[in-house]
Amino acid sequence: MNTLSAAETLAAGVWQSGLGQVLGGFVIVAVLIGAVWLGFRIRDRESDTPKPDEHPHRPETDRLPGEMSEYRRPAEMPQNDGEHRLMPYELKGPGTSGTETSPDPPSEEKRKWGGISSGGFGSGGTGHGD
Repeated sequence: MNTLSAAETLAAGVWQSGLGQVLGGFVIVAVLIGAVWLGFRIRDRESDTPKPDEHPHRPETDRLPGEMSEYRRPAEMPQNDGEHRLMPYELKGPGTSGTETSPDPPSEEKRKWGGISSGGFGSGGTGHGD
């Protein structure tokens, strides 16, 4: 006894013969071609890329944009007369960081750190001390 209808039998036969897979493949290929075509249309509506002479140019200096090159030295602490305490507003201008610019570079002795070598992580050193 066959419980399948004629339409079901035909559909099962089409699927088993491979025609269903071929038709499914054509549908997938058509969707992919449509997506590429739509992408080309959207890209064509966008503005053109700028020409090389329209790009912004770096300054003629060798520094990166926003990079500052200056020497800093500690700001001098003002001395008080010993009778009253120095208040924060009496120090040099608001927003100062405790350093000021210097026209000449620091000496070699000031640039070197003469403290105890602490070693690096995994260096096998003892850490602080000798």
